Amino acid sequence: MKRQLKAHKELTAGTTALRRMVLLVSICLLAACSKVTAENYAKIKSGMSYQEVLSILGNPASCDDAVGFKSCKWGDAKSHVTVRFAGDAVILHSAENLR
Repeated sequence: MKRQLKAHKELTAGTTALRRMVLLVSICLLAACSKVTAENYAKIKSGMSYQEVLSILGNPASCDDAVGFKSCKWGDAKSHVTVRFAGDAVILHSAENLR
């Protein structure tokens, strides 16, 4: 019985360690995969199309449309890029806390 209990504890400890390792790797991969970087922000130029910006930054977190103008935001509250479009062309872009 003691041997079974010891084997169960070792199995549970190994599973917990594996779960922690998978979680840590997942977090690291997600952080590394973000396209909201200073390097990508520098690629955005006035006159670029919405599709060109999408190819650089990926899908935006949010967009607001108003009579031919669009404002889109990539990232989160702490670190983000905002791009404003007139029609389909970039007219203004700004960034905050990029790395």
